[in-house]
Amino acid sequence: MTRFYIFIFLLLLGSLQLNAQVNVKGKLYSEGDTLVPRANIMLNNQVIAVSNDSGYFELTAPIGEDITLRFSHPSYADAERFFKLKSGEVKTLRVEMNTKQLDVYQVVDNGNRPSFMISMDPALIAVMATPGDPVMNMIKSAGLGVATNNELSSGYSVRGGNFDENLIYLNDVEIYRPFLARSGQQEGLSFINSDMVQSIAFSSGGFEARYGDKMSSVLDIRYRKPNKFGATIMGSFLGVSLHIEDAIFKNRLKYNFGVRYKSNNYILSGLDTKGEYQPNFFDFQGVITYDINEKFEISVLGGYSDNNYQMIPSTRTTIFGHVQEAKQLTVYFDGKESTRFRVGNVAFTFAFKPDENSSHKLIASYYSTKETENFDVTGQYYLGEIESDLANPDFGQVVNTVGVGSFMNHARNRLEASVYNVETKSKIFIRGRNFGGKNSMTISFGIRYQHEEIEDKLDEWNVLDSSGYLLPYYGPADTGAIVFDDVLKSKISLSSNRFMAYYQHGFSWFTAKKHRIVVTAGVRAQYWDLNQELIVSPRIQFAWKPNWKPDILFRIAGGVYYQAPFYRELRRLDGTINTNVKAQQSIHAIVGVDYNFKIMNRPFKFITEVYFKWINYLNPYEIDNIRIRYYAMNQAHGFSTGVDMKLGGEFIEGLQSWVTASVMTSQEDVENDSYTPSAGGPTTYPGYIPRPTDQRLQFGLFFQDHIPKIKSLRVHVNLLFGSMLPFGPPNDNRFSDTLRAPFYRRVDIGFSYVILQPNRDLKPKGAFRHFKTMWVSFEIFNLLDINNTISYLWIRDINDRQYAVPNYLTPRLFNLKLQIKI
Repeated sequence: MTRFYIFIFLLLLGSLQLNAQVNVKGKLYSEGDTLVPRANIMLNNQVIAVSNDSGYFELTAPIGEDITLRFSHPSYADAERFFKLKSGEVKTLRVEMNTKQLDVYQVVDNGNRPSFMISMDPALIAVMATPGDPVMNMIKSAGLGVATNNELSSGYSVRGGNFDENLIYLNDVEIYRPFLARSGQQEGLSFINSDMVQSIAFSSGGFEARYGDKMSSVLDIRYRKPNKFGATIMGSFLGVSLHIEDAIFKNRLKYNFGVRYKSNNYILSGLDTKGEYQPNFFDFQGVITYDINEKFEISVLGGYSDNNYQMIPSTRTTIFGHVQEAKQLTVYFDGKESTRFRVGNVAFTFAFKPDENSSHKLIASYYSTKETENFDVTGQYYLGEIESDLANPDFGQVVNTVGVGSFMNHARNRLEASVYNVETKSKIFIRGRNFGGKNSMTISFGIRYQHEEIEDKLDEWNVLDSSGYLLPYYGPADTGAIVFDDVLKSKISLSSNRFMAYYQHGFSWFTAKKHRIVVTAGVRAQYWDLNQELIVSPRIQFAWKPNWKPDILFRIAGGVYYQAPFYRELRRLDGTINTNVKAQQSIHAIVGVDYNFKIMNRPFKFITEVYFKWINYLNPYEIDNIRIRYYAMNQAHGFSTGVDMKLGGEFIEGLQSWVTASVMTSQEDVENDSYTPSAGGPTTYPGYIPRPTDQRLQFGLFFQDHIPKIKSLRVHVNLLFGSMLPFGPPNDNRFSDTLRAPFYRRVDIGFSYVILQPNRDLKPKGAFRHFKTMWVSFEIFNLLDINNTISYLWIRDINDRQYAVPNYLTPRLFNLKLQIKI
């Protein structure tokens, strides 16, 4: 470690000779003293500097000449400053930039273009019609290579990975998903409160070394640090929310609070399973920031959520199959299901900025979850054939019973987890002398210690009885002994420690022909004392912005992305754990193009990326609804490859829309798997088979329009399409999961009317003078009323023949929403 700091010191010492004589410096602000990062500063139509993450800039300008500096940012109107410098004079500027009034909603790009991070506009979250989490819905719609087949879940897969392969950061703190959740209706509220969000950045792969150890993607979300009072009130058929923020004590103390309540009772009432649903989800979050002085800042991020889901099922009727062979499953239930996830977290951040070109953070955080899952549900089912002859008077009725049986499902599961973190993050920015100080170098490094404690108790079993026989049935010789299926009984206690570190070096320079080149190279390492494994992940990103008239940028990224196991990956199918599971490895190679252009003087952006991921030491798994069950063995290898495309812009003037498309394949080869036909014959080795998330085609569309001559009345369409996902019967053989579920097709539409415009003339004594904006929205979920399948219920008869009965998602539903911003 001593050699590491000596190396950093020598590197910084040697770079001091690059510094030029700076004679212009300052900061960029928007309304309310919000800092403007990544803005271009231009002289004679040439970019000579870029503001840093704190809105600060510095540059070298000619002496004795009339100077016009222009400040440009995609989210703000251009600003200009005129002056003449004397010899030895240092000019300090405070530049205010006004927000572009494109319409109620704005187009945002926060300067992530040279990297593989895509910026998304938080203002669009509120207008996207969805019954699920609004932030995650935007990721599913606007992210490259993002696949989903469940509107109720916040989980998503990226380029063939599963839900556990995605990093989520909130204000530099890593966020975790529930462990015991089986279905989307149990998840409740995700941790991200959309009313509090300042920025959203998402990468589908090839991300930098400063981000953690996951194989698929990273989502980086920042909450606002307000500079004036603001509030948001929202109410709908699905719940209510309240958000308030302000800056007090001369803007030194800033707070941002949000509280939400949601009930899915209205949505779940449309499912095939009828009964008494009592889903109650509540959370509170807050961020408090205090500026001690210009160099020191303290912030606290905290939150608590209580997701309580209870159901007393009564009946279920599901029709499935096709016209010539339609069947109906009828189930009569008795019993109750109850799940509860209580999550609390707190993070303290101490930030130190000795100057405008360096920052250091010390972050201490604590995460705790208490999850319980209790159910005793019995059911009597009848499986019948439906008359399909249109001429028959019994058309559409059950005319033949092919299966009768009963089942009992029991669980008393409890999990408690605590995660303690202490970490440092440092960033140093160094500007060179060439091209007016545009060349620069950025150094980032950090270390992290994490302690984990897990207490897990499993008590779960199932019994299936078909036509008076307990399955499996062994014929006349059967002794009648009761056989329990899927018996999971274990009590596990784990305590472990992780040590992590990263170092990253970024260069940005202009060639003699004014081509811009950005290179970021880094490495991160992690050691986990439970499996005593050390992993090292080198990563590199390269961007080339040629000095062409078309605004086009080329990107290349590659690296080794390890994913060290967390508790879920250690638990076998039978509930026991394997502490010898090693980290999975994914080697990324990505080539991308980012093209900005205009049509009819409206801004558009086209992004495409081609990728290949070679995956080693795979830990195979099976997915049932949103529940992932691992084999807890590094016994497979595989690959994912494909191409992603996104076109976004103002298809309608002043309104942002986009369309995304992805074509991919993801396959794996489980080592030493084989099968021999029951009738005899040679042994077959399956080789490569589709991974559970092998969704070959994905398509997303978000489109906004307004009614001609009534711009306050708008329509917002959100369309998602996903091709067939693989599935198989409930067994431990991955090679049997080669059946394909139907396409996922969903259209949600919203009609909104802006009652109060944000830029209207305010009357001094008007009743709504304190309201910034107000709008009402009428939403139709699942406009086409398509039965999308999330999973299957497997039913067997006395002959041990299995029927896959689809579990459908939500039908067409209506929602009314009112939002007020103060």
